[in-house]
Amino acid sequence: MSKSLKRVKAALRDAGLNIEPMEMPNESRTAQQAADAAGCELDQIAKSVILQDGETGTCYLFLTAGGNQVDAVLASDTAGTKLSKADAAAIRAHTGFAIGGVSPLGHLNPITAYMDPRLMDFDVIYAAAGTPRHIFPINPSKLADIIDADVREFTEPR
Repeated sequence: MSKSLKRVKAALRDAGLNIEPMEMPNESRTAQQAADAAGCELDQIAKSVILQDGETGTCYLFLTAGGNQVDAVLASDTAGTKLSKADAAAIRAHTGFAIGGVSPLGHLNPITAYMDPRLMDFDVIYAAAGTPRHIFPINPSKLADIIDADVREFTEPR
């Protein structure tokens, strides 16, 4: 078992949850791949998008519904600082996860988190569990509580 998956499992346990991440038969690097594998709606997939303040290097987590895209201007307004996409090295250094498997919890370092209100429309959502082949089901309100996410609008209009 990978170190990343172990961290996610430990974070779920530490939160008092008895949730076992599911291994997908194929990679679930994209939201559509994850939705197909889980047999759920695209918007039930919680995408972890990491943005970074170019001056300070501070990273922020924007957890968005699978069919939505983060709007850079709204995200910057939400965080109160100019943000851009973090590169793969910064994402791995801050979270401990590789792109395609970034979990919303179990990060190596604390991170400020924001959550797309669209995710709250579901009883269960699915998030990456630290690898491109693992996801876990969770109630969105419970996840928001665990990661101390501020539920705010920061996505592009559809």
